[in-house]
Amino acid sequence: MKFDLIKELEEYTPKDEMEIEDKKKILKFLKTNENCYSRTNLKGHITAGAVIMHEDGDLLINFHKILKKWVFFGGHSDGETNTLNVAKREVAEESGITEYDDLGGKIFDVEVHLIPENKAKKEPEHYHYDIQFLFIVNKKDFKISNESINIKWVNIKEARQLLTDKDQIRMLNKASEIHKNRQINNSI
Repeated sequence: MKFDLIKELEEYTPKDEMEIEDKKKILKFLKTNENCYSRTNLKGHITAGAVIMHEDGDLLINFHKILKKWVFFGGHSDGETNTLNVAKREVAEESGITEYDDLGGKIFDVEVHLIPENKAKKEPEHYHYDIQFLFIVNKKDFKISNESINIKWVNIKEARQLLTDKDQIRMLNKASEIHKNRQINNSI
């Protein structure tokens, strides 16, 4: 399946002012830079990931080894221009999960964040232009990768206590809303 990120972004409706601005930044970055999907672009690059939600509304979160905090799953495109495939690859690598409903491969959230200089990797300060998806699972099996210290299922209340970034809180709120709507639709 071909995934046209510019087209998908143009059709995507952001949730708040911050996300509206980030959508504009990502579109501008894609239209004015080469190697947008490669770490060799030292201005920044497209990254992707997914919020993993169980049918019961619980979320799978990852205590990242390098970041030293709880986050959703994701990573670098490494040259792959199909952003949905990047999210699928990252979820499989980081959690072992390969079976889910990707809700038609529609964008769930967008965010731009500054990555500090990493002298050990000889990487200058740069931006991650992050595209997130929502994957719904019906099993709670997972595996911990070498990128994580811990992975665990949490309910919405627990997630609110562990996730601290504004974009993660926005994604948490969106996931909670989708879960409520799915419950309503399933009860009709």
